[in-house]
Amino acid sequence: MTAHAFEPLWTVNDVATFLNVPVHTLYGWRTKGYGPPGRRVGKHLRYLPSEVRTWFEHLHEEVA
Repeated sequence: MTAHAFEPLWTVNDVATFLNVPVHTLYGWRTKGYGPPGRRVGKHLRYLPSEVRTWFEHLHEEVA
């Protein structure tokens, strides 16, 4: 079993706090196909913390 299987999922607010960006920015990124990968759980958007961290760690590889 993978490590994230036991890690609680993050909400949009959790990710916004972690990245220090407004929630609206996260939704905007999703419509543009950018940002950390999120999944719908019913009507709720949830994130695996490990995937958010990995996405963030790879930002330096992109042109700012």
